[in-house]
Amino acid sequence: MMEFLYFPEDKTEYLPAIITLVLFMTIAVLSMRLILRKSKREQEQFEAKYPEGKREYNKSN
Repeated sequence: MMEFLYFPEDKTEYLPAIITLVLFMTIAVLSMRLILRKSKREQEQFEAKYPEGKREYNKSN
């Protein structure tokens, strides 16, 4: 009967999984930074275009 979990004797079989994990994590971090940077830029543009909107929001709270 085959074991449920497979742990290879040759640890080099882990390399493709590690490389893929590092690659996807790097892409995820870079994507998140890009999204945050773009969002901040859009917020600054909005606040420059509509400065009264920010003041009205603060008054209502």
